[in-house]
Amino acid sequence: MKNIITYNLNGIRSVLRKGFSKWLEIENPDILCIQETKAQESQIEKIIFENLGYHQYWFSAKKKGYSGVGILTKQKADKVFYGVNNSKFDDEGRFIMADFKDFSVISVYHPSGSSGDLRQNFKMEHLSYFQNFIRNLKKERPNLIISGDYNIAHKEIDIHNPKRLKKTSGFLPEERLWFSNFLENEKFIDSFRFLNKERNIYSWWSYRGKAREKNLGWRIDYNLVSENLKDKIIESKILKNIVFSDHSPVFLKIDF
Repeated sequence: MKNIITYNLNGIRSVLRKGFSKWLEIENPDILCIQETKAQESQIEKIIFENLGYHQYWFSAKKKGYSGVGILTKQKADKVFYGVNNSKFDDEGRFIMADFKDFSVISVYHPSGSSGDLRQNFKMEHLSYFQNFIRNLKKERPNLIISGDYNIAHKEIDIHNPKRLKKTSGFLPEERLWFSNFLENEKFIDSFRFLNKERNIYSWWSYRGKAREKNLGWRIDYNLVSENLKDKIIESKILKNIVFSDHSPVFLKIDF
């Protein structure tokens, strides 16, 4: 049995100042996939995670204070892969994968396109490249868990105002179509929706206009699980009361 959590921290140094390590000690997941560290590896207080019993692997963006992903794991990884073999994307520190005996876990931070057409085009290019990368990867590693911030609310149930936001980056028709295509063609399960059909459950809220207080959110953080592992999914939930970031952690219990 493995407890896996994905969490966009929106700055690892910031959350550590807010008591994040105390929560991590209590929650004690087997694997924590982190996005948006906003730090170079040398700026991360590694001793904190060592003291909590974690092996840690980090992949930072070249640009300081930007993007960056990581994986913390109680079990040492057999092998770790940094990036997707494309400097255009890897310079932004968006992908890291840890291999274990029976499965592999990826922490991914897909780009946002909210700043304009240039980044939206980059986002779509990244998604296309990522899908091809995963398709080839699954030939060697069929048991994959892809955890992270996808910056896409997949369906109308995953966003607070689908009609008003249908032309907004993160809920554009082409992004949602990509998500459906990825799940269907690459054979993945959205582990949260596999077990939960409720509305009004989100993983990200804007800092503006008391959005979190009003629950005007988006579900953009996912633990996607290879379809062949779906019978091993035990529990999936969003830890909505954990507020170190503008995101909430997303929890997955899976039986290995």
